[in-house]
Amino acid sequence: MEAKSKKKDKKEMRSGYTTGACATATAKAALIALITGEEQLESTIYLPVGKFATFVMESCVIDANYVETGTIKDAGDDPDATHGALIKARVSWKDEPGIELDGGIGVGRVTKEGLPVPVGQAAINPVPRKMITEAVEEVLTEHAITKGVSVIISVPEGEKMAEKTLNKRLGIIGGISILGTRGTVIPFSSSAYMASIVQAISVARASDCEHVVITTGGRSEKYGMAEYPHLPEEAFIEMGDFVGFTLKQCKKQGIKKVSLVGMMGKFSKVAQGVMMVHSKSAPVDFPFLASVAAKAGVTDPIVIEKIEQANTASQVGDLLLEEGYHDFFTKLCTYCCESSLKEIKGGLDIQTSIYTMKGLLLGKAELNEY
Repeated sequence: MEAKSKKKDKKEMRSGYTTGACATATAKAALIALITGEEQLESTIYLPVGKFATFVMESCVIDANYVETGTIKDAGDDPDATHGALIKARVSWKDEPGIELDGGIGVGRVTKEGLPVPVGQAAINPVPRKMITEAVEEVLTEHAITKGVSVIISVPEGEKMAEKTLNKRLGIIGGISILGTRGTVIPFSSSAYMASIVQAISVARASDCEHVVITTGGRSEKYGMAEYPHLPEEAFIEMGDFVGFTLKQCKKQGIKKVSLVGMMGKFSKVAQGVMMVHSKSAPVDFPFLASVAAKAGVTDPIVIEKIEQANTASQVGDLLLEEGYHDFFTKLCTYCCESSLKEIKGGLDIQTSIYTMKGLLLGKAELNEY
């Protein structure tokens, strides 16, 4: 009966689509309409998660000089500030060859360092940029067109929606960010997601895994698989933001060793004992990171001040890596291990590895307390 209940719960929680996926679908539809002169009512794209998805177009305006299409973002059952947003793409020809991608009304612009998008550019993250560019290139190739294309993504209500996000604090001004590494949105604080974690640990135990690697997402899982190539696929479990819950389930189900693999932002929270690491649950504590740096031997007051005034945790990591303070990362990993053991009251061998967004291993530590 228990298993049936969980299965039903997972079906009830709907996954949705990212702003990046919506922007890609609208850009593709607009370009096809620009080429053919025919109104596009839907658009099918291939998502990074490895499946096709079809988006209904709310509008398709064909002008003499451009085409603009729009779709409504469906975030599923995720409590997302951008759920229901109208995501638009305006596509036109340009004289120079190549694809020019920019943000229009309601898409934020980056004003501070430390983000994956350079200062001055529209807040369209790397994966959505790649998705949009590849979709445009695919359509151009299919129609044997060599002209240059301009794509402008806009979100009419984006500036208002951004007030419910961390964008302003991060230095993203004027609207929301176009985000997403999967193309799909997995429901955040849901019993269905936690049920899937429990199930994944059960599968690992059924496959005789006593050592599992728990990660915050697909990218960190990729780095974890490279770090632990000897482990079977079943040993890798995406915990999302549910660090404490996952650790407790690992102990409960008899796992002996747990390796946490992730990045600076979320693991700087774990180091403090924060075990629900969603951005809505707890912001990054920069004074805490400065105190860790001081304990790791950073004495330069200028560096300490830069840490305290940083924009993102990854920016702190970049700064200390550049300055050669490698002990900082080891100490931060050690704190993650200590906080994890405290959360579950011992009984596991805990490892922590922290990576950069690009996959560089910054630090690693291990503790056990049976």
